[in-house]
Amino acid sequence: MLASLQLFCAFGMTAALFVFPTITGYAVDEILPNASRHHEFAYWVALTLVAFGIREGLNGSRIFINNHFEQKVIYDIRSDLYGKIQLLPLNWFDTRRTGDIMTRVVEDVTNMERVLIDGIEQGIIAVLQVVGIGIYLYILNPVVAGWATLPIPLLAIGAWIYSTKGRDRYRNQREATSDMNSLLHDNIAGIRQIKSYAAEAVEHARFNQASEHLRQATLRMMRWWAYYSPGMTFVKMTGSVLVLAFGGYEVMTGNLELGEFITFMLFLSLFYEPIDRLNSLNQMILSGRSAADRVFEILDAEEELHATDGEIFQGRSQGSVEFKNVSFAYQDQSTLDDILITAEPGQTIALVGTTGAGKTTVLSLLARFYEKDSGKILLDGTDISTLNKNSLRNQLAYVTQEPFLFNGTVRENLELAKRGASDEEIWKALTAANGDTFVRELPNQLETNVGERGVKLSGGEKQRLSIARALLKDAPILLLDEATASVDSETERQIQSALDHLMENRTAFVIAHRLSTIQNAHRIYVLEKGKVIEQGTHDQLLAENGKYAELCRRSFLAEQG
Repeated sequence: MLASLQLFCAFGMTAALFVFPTITGYAVDEILPNASRHHEFAYWVALTLVAFGIREGLNGSRIFINNHFEQKVIYDIRSDLYGKIQLLPLNWFDTRRTGDIMTRVVEDVTNMERVLIDGIEQGIIAVLQVVGIGIYLYILNPVVAGWATLPIPLLAIGAWIYSTKGRDRYRNQREATSDMNSLLHDNIAGIRQIKSYAAEAVEHARFNQASEHLRQATLRMMRWWAYYSPGMTFVKMTGSVLVLAFGGYEVMTGNLELGEFITFMLFLSLFYEPIDRLNSLNQMILSGRSAADRVFEILDAEEELHATDGEIFQGRSQGSVEFKNVSFAYQDQSTLDDILITAEPGQTIALVGTTGAGKTTVLSLLARFYEKDSGKILLDGTDISTLNKNSLRNQLAYVTQEPFLFNGTVRENLELAKRGASDEEIWKALTAANGDTFVRELPNQLETNVGERGVKLSGGEKQRLSIARALLKDAPILLLDEATASVDSETERQIQSALDHLMENRTAFVIAHRLSTIQNAHRIYVLEKGKVIEQGTHDQLLAENGKYAELCRRSFLAEQG
């Protein structure tokens, strides 16, 4: 509907263009030389004014309609793009920079939209004007019109050369913009590290380097335009000179009336004006195409398996989990090799081992953040590789080593686990997580903004909110990845007490280095280089005096120290 209205306005505006040159030529030949018809002059002047009013009224309507259409299209494309990003697998994000993704969503969508909306609309108006006036010029005087249109093939060839040669320059400019935005995003996110290492000057130099790269890429693009635009204008103006020369000759020889010649010259300016716009559109199209390539690179990416389909897990899981001969390689590097892990409902399973042993990968495969290469992972006897991922993840609550809080209120961060949770439910979860006391002391309690990544809170406070969020979700299976790491002993005691509440009547997979966290686990699995090398209870593994016993001695010494 909106597109049809825009087309109607375009036809109306084009038709209105014919009024002023036609009336001017008619007045010069028929009214001004004839004193008996001078009374008609005011009528024709008024008519031209009405025509201009109609044209600009249609133009205003076109702009209004176009703005609504444009913003709707931008909204839809951005929504589709963000929705697609949400469905992409984690390994897609592992190889891409956050700043680059943001540039594609914010800037590239806008540039692409300019081609889809402004480019098409302006192109249609320009083509209508060129074709309509071009035909009328041949009706007025075919000979002079032939000279007027003589430069058109050269203009078309120039546009084709510019399009074919300039596309890479525009893409390089978009990539340079993305590089600079990525560096800026990283530096803002890491500003504390930059300041702590007094690296402001070094990072400023890096930013200047990225900015210089963008400047050079932009200059290469504009240098090409600096040759193209004046060159095309010169070719176009040769048409005006030819019309002046041969049309003037026709007037001097009596083959063309002066009014007709003036009409022709006025129409000629209207004929070439949209050609200038088409040249500018060519630049816009090249920029939009390079942006569209980057946007569709995301839209065409392969979605996460079972992100929207797959079998729906019915009801609440009992908490039975089994890894059967599971292997996994990350970027061609073996991470897990033929592991066997079993968790009965309500059991706490501890995963221990040195850094890089594959502990976190076990949890990632259970949550299907990554897909195993071989073997099976069973949830209550159901192979999770057949399950819809949202359905699977609704059975899990994940507490990571580095808690992540969004830039919002305490309530908004907790409601991530349960939309529309009541105040009573939220305070109950906070109490169980030993977080109610500090939240009540915040300026606005639940409505206090925690800042980006929870910067306004301490590490222990952020972790307790993370645990409260997991409690609020009330999932039957818990994944705890170093939840008490990097905190002082008092905070660790509070967090461990919260975790004890969290693990009650739930199956829990716990990764920890500290002996106090894992010694009460029902079963402990020791991993090394992606293999399970020992398993058993704390006492059994100590009696074996193997790798676990060695890790315990190290942990004991570290905790005593």
